[in-house]
Amino acid sequence: MTIRRVGLIARQTQPATIAALLEAAAWLETHGAAPVLDAEVAAEAGIADRWPTLETNDLPAAVDALVVFGGDGSLLSAASVVAHAGCDTPLMGVNLGRLGFLTEVNRSDMLVGLAALVEGRTRTETRMLLHGRVVRDGRDETAHLALNDIVVTRGALSRMIEIDVTVDGQPVFHVKADGLIVATATGSTAYNLSAGGPILHPAVDAIVLTPIAPHALTNRPLVLPATAELTLRPEIDPRSDIVVTFDGQYGAPLAAGDVVVVTRASRLLRLVRTSDRTHFDMLREKLQWGR
Repeated sequence: MTIRRVGLIARQTQPATIAALLEAAAWLETHGAAPVLDAEVAAEAGIADRWPTLETNDLPAAVDALVVFGGDGSLLSAASVVAHAGCDTPLMGVNLGRLGFLTEVNRSDMLVGLAALVEGRTRTETRMLLHGRVVRDGRDETAHLALNDIVVTRGALSRMIEIDVTVDGQPVFHVKADGLIVATATGSTAYNLSAGGPILHPAVDAIVLTPIAPHALTNRPLVLPATAELTLRPEIDPRSDIVVTFDGQYGAPLAAGDVVVVTRASRLLRLVRTSDRTHFDMLREKLQWGR
């Protein structure tokens, strides 16, 4: 794939983030690829007049690749923009955070990664997305996509909540817990892992259902085929404070009678990989796995 225009996007305007973005834009400009900056970030940083800019939601369709500066949260935010734009624009993450499990390129290797991108020496991994919708009174109240997970959880002042779960119309269990995580293989190393769920290899075509601090210890994580349709029916009364979140980036409060339906999305997300590190290398490096 020929890379002629590269979108540069960030969620924060901290000095380190802007410095990396500026360095990347200048390097791209001198190496045959036109940088296009996120308009909001460029305006906040006072650099809107140096390179072309576009609104965040317009970037994916206008460029050949997107480079995201920040941590995993920044990449998840950018992934949401790409997915909801209906594009298959590949994403490359430059890690300026702490863990950086999804943002593969370290800050010190940024220019090497950009060179690989522009010269076509990268590989692309496709990742499954989840589609979640809140059904209220028989109609879709809201719908959103997620790369990592969709979570039904109690709010700040809520008690333990109860949820009926069905898979493909078949009753699975009634769980009493702090919440319930529906995760992809990509998201298995995120909130799912913290809640005691299993680690899945990204190539595994599956969905993980993990209770958060369940009341009954027999409520254990469940691995389901990616083709499954999950229906979550939380018990909600006037005292309840229950929300559904998508990748921790977007949330919506749930009302009595609401049903959350989760399926595999019809599109995939493309992540750029610039090195030959395997998933197991990442586990050892980022999570100190096996050490």
